[in-house]
Amino acid sequence: MTKILLSLHVLAAIIAVGPVTVAASMFPPAVRRAGARGNGAADRPEAVGTVRLLHRICRVYAGVGLAVPVLGFATASAMGVLGDGWLLTSIALTAAAAGVLAVLVLPRQDALLAALDEDAPAAPDRAGIPQLAMFTGLFNLLWAAVTILMIVRPGSSTGA
Repeated sequence: MTKILLSLHVLAAIIAVGPVTVAASMFPPAVRRAGARGNGAADRPEAVGTVRLLHRICRVYAGVGLAVPVLGFATASAMGVLGDGWLLTSIALTAAAAGVLAVLVLPRQDALLAALDEDAPAAPDRAGIPQLAMFTGLFNLLWAAVTILMIVRPGSSTGA
């Protein structure tokens, strides 16, 4: 049962977290392109559609991503490692990543998308784009740290 849970946990992480990290990273440059003043009228709807699609991917897969910690807790319980330091650190980093996504990334994506929708010919607030890119980078960095901890598992009998 442990192998099945671990497999489901890893698959959920790849399938759910991967698209969010990629789409969130692509969002700031896509907003820049969609709001650029030099874009032709024919290019703008397609560029805004790309921004909408990236935002939808982030929202949907963030919800699907809830399966990752659920399956992770089940796997850790089956493996008897719920109290291990590497796992507790991973849990804290996962919670931090979820918080960054829910509080800092998705609301800023919403605001930038709304600015694109309401002010069709003008660029959205450019000040928010670098800040969104920074928070997205932080989200990705937190997930990279969790991934490393899941592989290395310091102090575990099976870790490197």
